[in-house]
Amino acid sequence: MAKSTINFGILGCADIARKVSRAILLSQHATLCAVGSRTLSKAQKFAADNNFPATAKVYGSYEEVLNDPNVDAVYVPLPTSFHIKWAVLAAQKKKHLLLEKPVGLNVKEVDVILEACESNGVQFMDGTMWMHHPRTDKMREFLSDAQKFGELKSVNTCFTLAADPNFLENDIRVKPDLDALGALGDVGWYCIRGILWAADFELPKSVIALRNPVFNKAGVIISCGASLSWEDGKVGTFHCSFLSNLTMDLTAVGTKGTLHLHDFIIPFEEKKASFITAVESGFKELVTGWEPKPSEHTVMTDLPQEALLVREFCRLVGSIKNEGAKPEKKWPTLSRKTTLVLDAVLASIKKGFEAVEIVI
Repeated sequence: MAKSTINFGILGCADIARKVSRAILLSQHATLCAVGSRTLSKAQKFAADNNFPATAKVYGSYEEVLNDPNVDAVYVPLPTSFHIKWAVLAAQKKKHLLLEKPVGLNVKEVDVILEACESNGVQFMDGTMWMHHPRTDKMREFLSDAQKFGELKSVNTCFTLAADPNFLENDIRVKPDLDALGALGDVGWYCIRGILWAADFELPKSVIALRNPVFNKAGVIISCGASLSWEDGKVGTFHCSFLSNLTMDLTAVGTKGTLHLHDFIIPFEEKKASFITAVESGFKELVTGWEPKPSEHTVMTDLPQEALLVREFCRLVGSIKNEGAKPEKKWPTLSRKTTLVLDAVLASIKKGFEAVEIVI
């Protein structure tokens, strides 16, 4: 086996684990080493359905995956309520950790998870896939160009999906004992991350939740939004929902330019993604059109963004495993910042939509 190959174990058989299992195989830097579920039969079916190699171990518990000495890293797609237990145990077992979002139910849980990873010298990364698409780097180049984009003044994100009645009744994301953050933790996580990304991960000074969030009968948020404010005057807003048509918009507005995209979380196509920029836009004579017109930029990739996520995670793990490097702190920091804003949104809702200051 190649020195750089990372052996992955998977805890649980959630639908998203199918996508990440494929990504592990596509990455060419990792192999599917083990999978565990609460029942052996479920793990066996998952391994068979998702092209696990014949050498992969199949277990009837999560503990057995963590106790497998051949497993270098684990991917954990379990419900958020289970993260703190299994993520901490994985770190204590010296398994590098790729953890689904949201990372924890609040920043206190996230801090416990991140401290366990740091004290055990393991790499942490959350499963925010769009961060790893090459389009994201190209868009960053535009936002960083003072001549074309200027200074960021506002950013707006929206992630909604029209969930069917079965989802709204039975999905783990609407169950208070499994994923109590609901739409805010699921689709809202991406909205918050998108705003922070556009702001170069500078945390806002304060957050105000928008009025009239929607809760299900169990008290879980299924639709909400918020406004973020920075000391320098820039603002961010987002809307997230399980009740509206599929939409994944991000718009960042600068003093000189504007960035638009309509598929910022999952590109319309797997190997091709576009974004639109407008620079020093104005009107034609008699206000009959735009001059200059916005331009579209297309970025190609040989691998889907989830495989690129796995590849980057494996690069970091390989550096630790083979070269004695220290874990990269960028990814834990971004997860924590995203959670701080998420916490502030919840706090604002509970305080009657008052402004809540971000406390680092």
